[in-house]
Amino acid sequence: MADGCLGKQESGRRERKKRQTRQAISDLATTLFLERGFDAVTVAEVARAADVAVQTVFNHFPTKEDLFFDEQGWWRGPARAIQDAPTDADPVDVLEASYLAGIRERLDVGHLATWKQFIRTIEDSPVLQARRRLNAAELETLLTAALDERHPEHLRNRLIAAQCGAALKVLAGELLHLLPDKASAADLEQGQVELEKAVAYVFGVLRTGLGLPATTA
Repeated sequence: MADGCLGKQESGRRERKKRQTRQAISDLATTLFLERGFDAVTVAEVARAADVAVQTVFNHFPTKEDLFFDEQGWWRGPARAIQDAPTDADPVDVLEASYLAGIRERLDVGHLATWKQFIRTIEDSPVLQARRRLNAAELETLLTAALDERHPEHLRNRLIAAQCGAALKVLAGELLHLLPDKASAADLEQGQVELEKAVAYVFGVLRTGLGLPATTA
């Protein structure tokens, strides 16, 4: 019994150390990428900064792009929000609330300005743009599957998922427009107000449709 407890404790310590190492590598990589640009930083430089071997980096992150996107997980968030919501909740309401919660959390922890740097770093790198497109496609697949579990209309669910992906892309661009490069605390608070207005508008369009007149043949 005692040996079993010691074994579990040792296993727990190893897992804890592994998580700590992974997080340290991710944090350092993010700092370097945001400061210098994704394409200008090598995995070897990340390894040196973290004081680990290059192979250790790859043990935790299969590709350099995984180093950048690892902790963001934005493409999984919408599906998780639907899965966690009450079964009778309106899906667009759930997706809007989830996105707003993310904005407010970033402001609370001081990451709203970093989020702008994150988006700009993607825009400056063709490699990251390609990976973002793959992530966006995964977002649609995961969200469609989550919606299918709640509602049998697959075509409707695919449309909601595709519109959600487009909405997130538009709002990311709006963030770049709303926040100055060196945002003060007041700038961030005002930026949040304006971004929340944009969120209400964008998700309002998803909820009600564009309201454009039908075309005639």
